[in-house]
Amino acid sequence: MRASFALEGSDGSARAGRVTTARGSFPTPCFMPVGTRGAVRHLASDDLLKLDAHVVLGNTYHLMLRPGADTVEALGGLHGFTQWDRHMLTDSGGYQIFSLEPKVDDEGATFKSVYDGSTHKLTPESAAHIQGQLGADIQMVLDVCPGLPAPESVLRNAVDTSAAWAARARTAFLDGVTVERQSQFGIVQGGTDIDLRIESTNRTLDIGFDGYAVGGLSVGESQGEMVDALGVVTDLLPADQPRYFMGLGDPVGIVEAVANGVDMFDCVLPTRLARHGTLLTSAGRTNLTRAEFQRSEEPLDPGSPQSPAAAWSKGYLRHLLMVKEPTAARVLTLHNLWWLLRFVDELRQAILDGKFEAFRGHVNDVWS
Repeated sequence: MRASFALEGSDGSARAGRVTTARGSFPTPCFMPVGTRGAVRHLASDDLLKLDAHVVLGNTYHLMLRPGADTVEALGGLHGFTQWDRHMLTDSGGYQIFSLEPKVDDEGATFKSVYDGSTHKLTPESAAHIQGQLGADIQMVLDVCPGLPAPESVLRNAVDTSAAWAARARTAFLDGVTVERQSQFGIVQGGTDIDLRIESTNRTLDIGFDGYAVGGLSVGESQGEMVDALGVVTDLLPADQPRYFMGLGDPVGIVEAVANGVDMFDCVLPTRLARHGTLLTSAGRTNLTRAEFQRSEEPLDPGSPQSPAAAWSKGYLRHLLMVKEPTAARVLTLHNLWWLLRFVDELRQAILDGKFEAFRGHVNDVWS
C-alpha cells in the first residue's frame, strides 16, 4: 500500500503531519526505537507502549538468522511474535553492507553469520521476500551504504548498484503477496556529493516507491556536509509521501533534519548511550559514571520529573551501573527513550505553534 503523508502544520521547511499505512497512522516528526532482534534491548513491547512509541524497527539481517523468517512468520509475523500492535519497520540488511563488509556483486551481498559463521546471500528480491515474511508495515529496499569519507568511485558504485537493486526490489515487492498490507520505501545514496545525491534521488523517484529514505549520511561526515547533502534530496521528494532519515538519533541532528523537511528517524544511540551510563537530559548529556555523582541525591534529570527514572537518585543509579547490575541498563534505557520521544513531541508542537526556530536555537545552545 502506498504510504501517504498529510500535512498538519509547517514552519519554514519543518513539517508536522501524519503518515498513513495499511495499519493506520502515526504522527510526525517520529523517532523510531530500534528493536534489532525483535526487542529493544532490556525492554519489552509493553514498555514501549507505556513510552508511547509509535513505530519500532526490526533488523532483517539478524532476524533472518535467528530465529529465521519462517519462524517469525509462523508465529504471527513481527507483530504477533513481539505482541506489538503499532507500526513496525524493517531495514533491508543494507546497513550490514556498511558495517560487516560482505562480498558485494551485481546479484547481491554475501554475508557471514555473526552467530555461527555460516554464509548467507541477500539479493534485492530475497530481502523483499524475507521482509514480507517478517510482516512489518514498512519494508526497505536492499542498498549499498558506504562509510564517509569515501572516494567518488565508491559513491558512484553505491548509487548505481543501489538504483539497480531498487528496481529489482520494487518488482519483487509488487509481485509479492504482501503488497496490500505493506509499504516499501526506496533509499537515496550518494554520500556528500551533491550531484550524486540529486542523481540518486531522481533515479529512485523514477522507480516509484511508497515512501523515501535518505541513507548513507550520519556515517562519518560533518554536520554541515550532512545538511547540505540532505537539503538537495528533500527539495526533490514528493510532499505527499513520508521522508525518512536512516540512522539519526542525536537532538541537534534531528532538529536540523526536521528543518530540511524530514519526518522519520531511527537510531540505536539513546539505548546504546544508556547502557554505557550516558543520559539525555534537559541540560544536555550527563555521564553518570563520573565520581561526582557517587553521593548525589539529585534525580537523574531534575528538569524531567515524569521520567521513568525520576524516583531514584543519581547516586543509586550510578551504583547500579558501576556494579553492572542489569537493572541499571533497563532503567537508563527507559529514561533515554522517554526523553527522546518527549523531545520529538515538543519538536512537533513547536512546529504546530510556529515556534520551530526558537526551539531549534535552544537545542543548539544546549547540545552543540
